[in-house]
Amino acid sequence: MRNCLELNATVVANEFIDRYMVSANGEYVKVYLYILRHQGRVEDVRQIADALDHTEADVKRALGYWIKQGVLTEESPKAVRGPGAAKEETAAAQSAAVQSAAAPGKERKTYTPEQVSRLAGQEDFTQLLYISQKYMNKVFTPRECEVFAYLYDGLHMPPELLEYLVEYCVQGGHYSIRYLESVALNWHEKGIVNVAMAREYTSTFSKEGFAVMRAFGISDRRPGEGEQELIRKWYKEFGFTNEIVMEACSRTLKAIHKPSFSYADKILSDWKRGGVRVLADIGRLDEKRDRDGKKGSVPAAAVKPARNQFHNFEQRSTDYDAVVLERLKERLGGQ
Repeated sequence: MRNCLELNATVVANEFIDRYMVSANGEYVKVYLYILRHQGRVEDVRQIADALDHTEADVKRALGYWIKQGVLTEESPKAVRGPGAAKEETAAAQSAAVQSAAAPGKERKTYTPEQVSRLAGQEDFTQLLYISQKYMNKVFTPRECEVFAYLYDGLHMPPELLEYLVEYCVQGGHYSIRYLESVALNWHEKGIVNVAMAREYTSTFSKEGFAVMRAFGISDRRPGEGEQELIRKWYKEFGFTNEIVMEACSRTLKAIHKPSFSYADKILSDWKRGGVRVLADIGRLDEKRDRDGKKGSVPAAAVKPARNQFHNFEQRSTDYDAVVLERLKERLGGQ
């Protein structure tokens, strides 16, 4: 027998709802509830990030926040205390606890609300936040302010560059702080340190990326990260002109009747190996391929006809008309 009214639920302390939840970032609350739901079975930060569609850095910040609030213990993300059961952890203990729960690798520097507040005392940072909120048409959450603190203070990106970053993302229809941070990290890895470099990088790519997307008939989105890398490879690494890339896109659509970056990449990679530099080179490659194909084929005269039951006899050279005529003469002569 089974109790059909059995309740499968996760109990949340009223103190958490009344005291902690109101002032916490919504993403932090999701992390806490996930840990509470999986009490004793949460393995690491990666598991939480995958389940909630967060980055591991997002989860680490949430863990650090709840550890400091005394809601989580410092041992690991498995251990959940009742709110207020432990005294507030020090910043050093918080950092150590978060790192102990994280996967091995280089740690992203995180900023506490107090550290963000101290940065807000700098006019440049305050102005950056003000302008960015105007661009994005919203009031930043503590999480969003922390990201800007990291980019500004941790990566030492100039305020002017970060303002251009916000403008670039918003113009592309992206208002997510996660998207903005990923673009910023990409620029940082590319060595972009000022607005002029960023403008050159984005304008060049935007023009090329737009051309490819238009050639494929895609108008409702920008290229994804993997697609961007392929576009950069075609134009920068291969050094192909726009006409050559457009030809590859056209042949892709004719061949498989749908846009495919991977298929176009195969075409362009073949052309690169074939020494294509200008559009005319493609025609020469096509002609060479046709000639090679003809050389490999068997001439029609050399093909022996298939034998069947009507061909399985030796052909005779007898002239039957002459035989009949001879016999007719013999018969007439005997009359």
